[in-house]
Amino acid sequence: MRQLFIFIALLFFCGNQLMAQYNTGRFGNMGGGGGGNSKMQRDTAKHTHEPDTITVTYRVLGEPTDYKIDSSVNDFQTKYLRVPSSYTTLGNTGSAAYNMIFTPLMKPGFDAGFHSYDVYSNSHADARFYHTTKPYTELQYLVGSKQEQVIGLSHTQDRTERFNFAFDYRKINAPGYYRTQNTNHDIYRFTARYQSKNKRANTYMSFYYNKINGGENGGIRSDTFMNAGGYGQRKTIPVNLGNNTSQAYAFFGGGSLPVKSSYRETGFLIQQQYDWGRGDSIHVNDTLDIYKYDPVFRVQYTFNYQNDNYQFIDSSPDSTFYFSHYNFYPLSNQDTVTAKHQWKMISNDLSLIQFPVRGNLAHFINVGARFESISGTFLDADINFSNLALHGEYRNKTRNQQWDFSAKGEFYLVGQNSGDYAVSGMLRRHINDLLGDVRLSVNNVNKEPSYVYKYFNSNKDAWYNTSLSKENITQLQFATDNHKLNYTLAVNYFLFTNYTYFEDYRHSAQYNSLFNLLQITFSKKFSIKPFAWYADIAFQQLHGNGPLNVPAIWTRHRFAFEKRLYTNLNLVTGIELRYNTSYYADDYSPLSGQFIYQNKVKISNDLPDIAAFANFRIKSFSAYIRAENLNTFIGNNNFAGPLYPYNNFAFRVGLRWWFIN
Repeated sequence: MRQLFIFIALLFFCGNQLMAQYNTGRFGNMGGGGGGNSKMQRDTAKHTHEPDTITVTYRVLGEPTDYKIDSSVNDFQTKYLRVPSSYTTLGNTGSAAYNMIFTPLMKPGFDAGFHSYDVYSNSHADARFYHTTKPYTELQYLVGSKQEQVIGLSHTQDRTERFNFAFDYRKINAPGYYRTQNTNHDIYRFTARYQSKNKRANTYMSFYYNKINGGENGGIRSDTFMNAGGYGQRKTIPVNLGNNTSQAYAFFGGGSLPVKSSYRETGFLIQQQYDWGRGDSIHVNDTLDIYKYDPVFRVQYTFNYQNDNYQFIDSSPDSTFYFSHYNFYPLSNQDTVTAKHQWKMISNDLSLIQFPVRGNLAHFINVGARFESISGTFLDADINFSNLALHGEYRNKTRNQQWDFSAKGEFYLVGQNSGDYAVSGMLRRHINDLLGDVRLSVNNVNKEPSYVYKYFNSNKDAWYNTSLSKENITQLQFATDNHKLNYTLAVNYFLFTNYTYFEDYRHSAQYNSLFNLLQITFSKKFSIKPFAWYADIAFQQLHGNGPLNVPAIWTRHRFAFEKRLYTNLNLVTGIELRYNTSYYADDYSPLSGQFIYQNKVKISNDLPDIAAFANFRIKSFSAYIRAENLNTFIGNNNFAGPLYPYNNFAFRVGLRWWFIN
């Protein structure tokens, strides 16, 4: 508590100091740059622009649209934790997580299969390549109960008109409420872009390093401990793994984690483009001419290197747990149980791109080929293979932003994943300001199951499944996005054939019959100033007997008071409720790091997760104060899965500060 009071004092001190910083009010209402949740994060407050402002835009690979940074303060979950509210964890910040609004992996080609910590990790797909009129820096810090801390640092600047670089670092450290639950993640990213003086050559570079350390306790031994006397301090509840070992906490070193999943993911990508087209000098005034170059044809080369190391370590195993779940006995509690999968991939991609309409880079035809070389290293064997894939895309996003059409295809011609393919089509139309945007899309993927379903080994045993066929997943979607009426709606219809899953802690299986899933998500802001109601609702219905469990209804509601006080203080305060109907939530296998299908234990939480919050912004300074899991004062702890309870009451204080250097 002493650390908390010190931090609050520093927070208010910083708030006074920040009043003297530059006004970055232009960042208001800059969301909506892609991503399903951005539409729920708009900052509706009015801002006064001062002369000293900044404009920051960014792009992602393969997308011609410019996006803008969102500085809104009404959603702590996505803007600060960067974990969508529909995700459920194993009960601690940074622990293994999955989306209760089911999102299948729809990507052909090789996949290792370790995705339980993806929501915290960086990838090339979400790398941002910035353009900024001035150097921009953002700092984040959060402190919570049980010594939880999150640190974030981002910086980008244009060194010249032609060169920009950006750096991003995020640390998550949370000892948790239960034994052997520590998480300690260090997540790095560096991006850069360069354009030649004649604007014909472009280079993009992306590097990331994800260092994930997740404590694994196998869940508590029985849910009866939650209501038994003497266990008010949750650390005293017996757990399945690491129960009799000592553990030490250290913020930067991570401390001692007797049972953990340790992931190391490194990615390096460089993309080079060379254009042929036409350049013109545009006369702006008597002293300024701007050189503009419109490409007509482009050659693009992409080099991608990835090194992913997935490891599990239990230095003091519990014989009963491993025998009942994995069918082997450790020789003693000093007989370390380990598992390791290490994958390296090098790919070279060559693409030819044609721009039919001069000056519209969002209208193009792209055809290319990619060669992949992949190697795997395990505790008992090595494997090497390669793939050759062909791909193409047609995209036409009109200059007036009224129409957006795309058609993509990718086919693995030869190699380990030969026969894998993905085809997709999308049509979006902006009808008018009242009716908003309407989008229709279809996706079909035929892919080899992730490698972890086919083979997994530890130092005690190895498990194989050589009978798996290719999975086929189809997604049909209708979506609408309306800024004027403040709502988004998406209707997804999924069809699955040869759906692959884990039927227990160590055996994969495949459901060969066709089944489907209907999914409807709806988000809307209802406003009677100064009060607002943010409603997020998802409905899911499974048709058929497929081995997939999802809650029929997931919902989150935020009832808030929103007002700009004085000149620069934007305040959002209220109550947040999050609830899902009862369902057979996935169990979790610590050794393989996989969520597994089960139909024996139904998770029925009587009360929603309740939180009270106060978020505010003063110019370029934002702060968050939250009291979470208030439902534990009037009921039992909710559960994320079988034997995985959520935390007790928790208190969090955080800040976000962005400034112009």
